[in-house]
Amino acid sequence: MKKDKIIFWTATTIIALWEAVMPVGTWVFFPEYTTFGTKALQYPDYFAYSLVVAKVLGVVAIVLPQVSSTLKEWGYAGLSFTLIFAFISHACVDGNTGYMLMPLVFLAILMVSYRYGKKINVQG
Repeated sequence: MKKDKIIFWTATTIIALWEAVMPVGTWVFFPEYTTFGTKALQYPDYFAYSLVVAKVLGVVAIVLPQVSSTLKEWGYAGLSFTLIFAFISHACVDGNTGYMLMPLVFLAILMVSYRYGKKINVQG
């Protein structure tokens, strides 16, 4: 049980840092770089800002224990969609293997968080 919680919180912390803290930090401290990644993929600027908000809401849903399981499912689904679509966007637009693999790596970490979150909720 303790090992499961450690795995869950490690994976969830990595996701929270990558999907929420870094985008918000960029938005606050380096606003000129907020649209850097989405602009390269030919998305409009407003998409980057809406993506930051959606990612933060998704991370809040999966991190806070008092959030309902239904909202957590939506949070995991939304974050999964952003990572899958990031992979597809990079595959279609720039074809850079590194940029294509990074979302898949974080998707795998997100899946670990989801799996172990379910496991500790069932056991606990």
